[in-house]
Amino acid sequence: MTGLTGCADKPTVQSSDSMRTGPGVTADKITVAALTDLTGPYAPLGRGVTQAQQLYFKRFNESGGACGRTVELVVRDHGYDVRKAVTAYAEVAPHAAAIPQLIGSSITTALRSRIESDRVLTVPQAWAHTLLGSKYVQIIGTTYDVDMINGVEFLAKEHGLGAGDKIGHLYLQGDYGDSAVTGSRWAARELGMKLVEHEIRPTDNDMTPAVTAFRRAGVKAVLVSVGPLQASSLVGVSAAKGLNVPFVASNSAFAEQLLDTPVGPYLEKDFYILSAVAPPSASIEGIRQVARDYRKTYRGQPVDLSVIAGYGAAVTVGEALKKACSMRDFSREGIVAAHRSNPQFNAGLGGPAMDYSRWTVPSTRSAYVLKPDRDKLGGLKIHRQPVTSPLAEKYTPPS
Repeated sequence: MTGLTGCADKPTVQSSDSMRTGPGVTADKITVAALTDLTGPYAPLGRGVTQAQQLYFKRFNESGGACGRTVELVVRDHGYDVRKAVTAYAEVAPHAAAIPQLIGSSITTALRSRIESDRVLTVPQAWAHTLLGSKYVQIIGTTYDVDMINGVEFLAKEHGLGAGDKIGHLYLQGDYGDSAVTGSRWAARELGMKLVEHEIRPTDNDMTPAVTAFRRAGVKAVLVSVGPLQASSLVGVSAAKGLNVPFVASNSAFAEQLLDTPVGPYLEKDFYILSAVAPPSASIEGIRQVARDYRKTYRGQPVDLSVIAGYGAAVTVGEALKKACSMRDFSREGIVAAHRSNPQFNAGLGGPAMDYSRWTVPSTRSAYVLKPDRDKLGGLKIHRQPVTSPLAEKYTPPS
């Protein structure tokens, strides 16, 4: 008797190996889905993440798969459009055992109720703290609010900012910016600093008004929670107008391609990126192997932070499938239970261990501080190793 897959997670038992199964699982194959952005504003991210995951599952299959089953990654491009993402989800989710890629905080929020109803393990490439609280949604690494708290702590320790000092925060409307400013507001209050906020729309490209406001306020640093092109404008306009302060950004605000623009030297001077993911230039054997394989498979494609992040997300799902295999349970709930059984997950790519056993708090509060460097693979180097700041440790994300 062969297990059947369908829209509902109704496990069956396969007589051949006494394995409980669910949607996306047959006698010889496990289907997983990626809902990505290949044509929208985060296309460089989507391309790197997707190709890295294709590479991982190719290696996964070559090493025997999970209980003799190979993994097929089905990719759909939503172009960072919520309506397209909803349509794509409806198409592929009924036939997927897990979703190792879902780009976009707003898109993940729009699909969250369906994900929970379908009970499918989903790994978003999105880090808003508002996505916490679901057993089925796994944020890997720090959330945007924790990044900004670590950023304020970094500015206090390394750049001497203290009580009474003003810090600017440039952030996007929407889940990304709202989550980031939640953290910066909390950290500023804790340290007695004054936060100068400047919210922009996703369509805004000229950061002159923001720089003017920050100069007028006399800020001593700027937190950055926008896209790469907006961050580039911020740094370039600041240099032109004499706002010479350090910038501390979420990982979504940087792209290696910026180093080849006139803003490149200013990014290398005093721009920092917070990331729970080690950069491609790190002296970590797992990352070196991924970089070698990626360059061999995708010749001419940049090996940037998205590649390491995407690969790590695929490892997370792959290891859950291996554990589900050992538990003889490939139902969706079985895969989630296998994933959630790990309080100290390490993907072999450096960085802090992830606690996947809890879903109401970030999987880690530690992040690297990275710095742009055009001579390094991926355009980034490690400035500071991951540490859990006392400030981030005492923080409780709001529900």
